[in-house]
Order: sequence, then C-alpha cells, then structure tokens
Amino acid sequence: MARRHGDTHRLIRWLWTSRRLDARLARLGLLPAAGLWRAGMRLREFSFRRGWRASHPLPLPSVAVGNLTVGGSGKTPIATWIARHYAAQGRRPGILLRGYGADEVLLHRHDVPEAIVVANPDRVAGAARAAADGADVLVLDDAYQRLDVLRDLNILVVSAETTLAVRWPLPAGPWREGWGAMERADFVVVTRKRATAEAAAALEGDIGRRASVPTAIAHLGLLHLEGLISGRRQAVEALRGQRVVAATAIADPDAFVAQVKGTGAQVQVATWRDHYDFRDEDVAWLARAARKADHVVLTAKDAVKLRDRWPASAPEPLVAILNVRFDTGGEALVAALDALVPPVKRR
Repeated sequence: MARRHGDTHRLIRWLWTSRRLDARLARLGLLPAAGLWRAGMRLREFSFRRGWRASHPLPLPSVAVGNLTVGGSGKTPIATWIARHYAAQGRRPGILLRGYGADEVLLHRHDVPEAIVVANPDRVAGAARAAADGADVLVLDDAYQRLDVLRDLNILVVSAETTLAVRWPLPAGPWREGWGAMERADFVVVTRKRATAEAAAALEGDIGRRASVPTAIAHLGLLHLEGLISGRRQAVEALRGQRVVAATAIADPDAFVAQVKGTGAQVQVATWRDHYDFRDEDVAWLARAARKADHVVLTAKDAVKLRDRWPASAPEPLVAILNVRFDTGGEALVAALDALVPPVKRR
C-alpha cells in the first residue's frame, strides 16, 4: 500500500498525463495561466536576445545543464557525471547551484568530493567564489533558463519519460519552455529511467527532425546499493523477493519506484514532496518501517539528508546508486567537454 506524506505528485501526474475528461477539463481551466506563462518566457528570451537585459560573462570555462520541463529529467545526475569527468581529467570543477533545497548541495559534495560546490542564486557571484577557491571549470546545474549568464557549452537534458505528459506550458503541463528553446542548446542528452530504449530513440529522432544539434541517450539505471551508514555495497539482485519500502522525496518518484520494483522486490511506497526537509517524526516513521520490512531503500538525494539523523537502533537503509550509461552519443559528449577544457597532461 502506498503511503504519501504531503506529496502532490499524484495530483500533478494526473493533471499532466491523464487523458480522462476530468483531467482535460482541468487543463483547459488552466489554459489562460499557461498562455501567460508561455508569453512571459518568450518575452524574457526576446529581451535578452535584443540586449535589453544583460547577459554577464563568467570567469572560467562553463558548462550549463538544464531542461525544458519541471523536475525529474535527470539533469543533476548528468551534471554530476560531467563534474566527475573533469575531476578524472585532473581538473577542479566548480559546481554552481541556485541553492533551493540543501539536498542537491549535499549530494554534489558527497558524489564529487573534488569539486567546489557553491550554492548562490547569483550565478556570477557564485562563479567568482568558485574561481577564488581554485576551480578551473564551472558546471552550472539547472541553468538552461539562466539567460543572465553566458556559458560556453549549453547542454539540454530531455527525459524520455516526459513523452507521457501533455506538451502544455506550466501550470497546465510540465513545460517551462517549448521545443523552440532547443535552438539554444549545443548538445541534447535524452535520459531514460523506466522508459524503454526504443522510446528514447524515438524521442532522439524527433529532436533530430526539429533541431540541428548533436544528441546522446543516457540510461540512468540502478548500479548497486550502499548501506546508508556503513557504505557497504550490495548487488541490486539482493532485493529480489524481499519486502522493501521505497521511500523518497524527489520530483519523479514513479521512476525510482519502478526501478526498485524491477529488482523483483515486494515494494511498499512512501513519498514526500520534492526537496522535503524530513522532520523528526518522518525519521521515526522510516525507522519503524526499517524494523518491520526487510529493507528501506532511499535515493541518493534523500540519503544525504538522513545520514546524520538515522537512529543507531534501527537497521540502516540501503541507498540506490544510479549509473549514467550512454546508449549512444557518449563519445561525442566527451569530445565536446574536452574541446572546451582539455585534460591536464600528467607526467
């Protein structure tokens, strides 16, 4: 049985994906607001393009990662993958975030310890801070719509799962901008979690017919499991036949739940709204769930908020670690990144 704590995802999913008459009528009711949103975004882009509003340079080579829809596209895993790539090449990446929700800041610091992570809604000031602290390349997470800063490489992330949603602007649909905004992209990464490879390839083909831009397909799948406290690794096959509580506070819990169910586990679902700050009673509920079930499984984004608060008397949860694996186009993306900032030559 699903247990939802202040989570509006089901309502939003119904509004943005259902073809039922009641959902269609609800979307029609939001059409005036959606029209205002789309008009406002187009006017904003036009004002930057005409130079009425200034776009400011950054002090270091920069890669911006973002999407056209609200949440759940996989932009943060892609940004993390880019930062890890540069770190592996001997560079010191600076990861810039707007600072909404401490979970993403903590996640980047945990996943890329070599990086300088700066949370500041002023990306120019954040870039200056990262440069002063020793960064030599910048990765801007959730910055596709940040037209107030110039970037050297603009990467658009489009989720294959968004093909299930209507292509209406906010709030009637999940779209921040229409597909016309794709012309600003230097590279498009199609991500898939629960979507099939065929669905992702179809979306990639659709993008290719609309825009002349290099593309790649990345599968964000479960790599392994790690103990929340101990860090001990387990194979995902360890969940087969087990009673599992899949608990999360992310924008797209359905993809995470589908991945956990794909292991063959018997899954109960517990969700909170995106970026939720877990309260003491929530931690206590999860601890009771861990004692009753075989395992509680968390996303990495939620784990960073619970690791220091988990009671020692309760069995530790398992953290689902995602793997970014490129089905197509991975070499082209690496070439684009290295053309911007070459690897450091090691002696």
